[in-house]
Amino acid sequence: MEPRLLLGSGPSPVPERVLRALAQPTIGHLDPQFVAIMDEVAELLRATFRTDNRVAFPLSATGSGGMQAMVDTLVEPGDRVVCGVHGAFGARMADALGRAGADVVRVEAEWGRAIEPERLIEAWTGGRGRSRAMFVVHGETSTGVVADLTGLAEAVHADDGLLLIDCVTSLAGHPLDLVAAGVDAAFSGTQKCLNCPPGLAPFTVAERATDRLSRRSWYFDLDAILQYWLPGQDRADPGGTTPRAYHHTAPINMVYALREALAIVQEEGLEARWARHATAHEALRAALAELGFERYAPEGEQLHPLLCVRPPEDCEEASVRARLLGEHGIEVSGGLGPLAGRAWRIGVMGEGARPEPQRRLVEGVATLLGRDARDALDALDQGWA
Repeated sequence: MEPRLLLGSGPSPVPERVLRALAQPTIGHLDPQFVAIMDEVAELLRATFRTDNRVAFPLSATGSGGMQAMVDTLVEPGDRVVCGVHGAFGARMADALGRAGADVVRVEAEWGRAIEPERLIEAWTGGRGRSRAMFVVHGETSTGVVADLTGLAEAVHADDGLLLIDCVTSLAGHPLDLVAAGVDAAFSGTQKCLNCPPGLAPFTVAERATDRLSRRSWYFDLDAILQYWLPGQDRADPGGTTPRAYHHTAPINMVYALREALAIVQEEGLEARWARHATAHEALRAALAELGFERYAPEGEQLHPLLCVRPPEDCEEASVRARLLGEHGIEVSGGLGPLAGRAWRIGVMGEGARPEPQRRLVEGVATLLGRDARDALDALDQGWA
């Protein structure tokens, strides 16, 4: 298999350390050695989410499974839910909520722009006393835009509602503190800034939301799953004395890999990692601007781990992306929805948020466009200086 430099919207480059962890011998999902690893992963996730929630563990599902788990466990048919939609993944959640029978109030913004918190709060207060939850995509992977969470929790909690977020692309790559933001539940994915293969969905629920868990889904019955991941820490037994109960066979080797990936995050430190992603984003934006690419997100609304750009007019975006992959072994992603054929989505995630892979990308793009790469590379170097 030909090696690839993964600089698309995900998956992201997987470090050798994580690959070695993935290749360790498989053991049983109730083996005491694996149980110790589970406990370590839960603690590392709390540190990465910036929360002290007891419920913090990886669901045996992709990020989309994390979205479904959020719907199935925290929203009941008939619940009024305010849902921010400023890209494909907000629209996806609105669809999932509607299929679950929720009364969905969509608050929309142009793709490539963030939703003003005031508009979300206005939609919430318009249904005062009748709303169950507000959902926001913190890092919209389809547009490269980050959501402003300011004031949302105060408005939602005043009516005893829940603030729910998708942080699939932002976790460990863009500043996010769940406690400070007042988030009640969040899901993510392993294949973005955590630099782990896809297949697990980090998931966390605050204590104030755990007494509202629904059991209508068998696979995503969090009460049952918690008896496996956090025995004695579910609602039925807060004393912590019950043994682990079998719910499903965990993807053991993926949990090994996630533990290693989370350890790498903590070794670097979240603040340092956030700063590196911000630097990498701006350096690459400046370099690609020299080649005629323009970022969609305005200053202040950009999601650091995902650079969404408009290609220059003389760039046949799909064919150039295909040649970039075929001739240079570099993957970038095209646009979704109304941005299809009009955008490149470039990952600035974890190991992809470093000078060497970005230099390869800039050189490859310049070659395919027939441009001199020197000014672009100078801009890249200055961004990292």
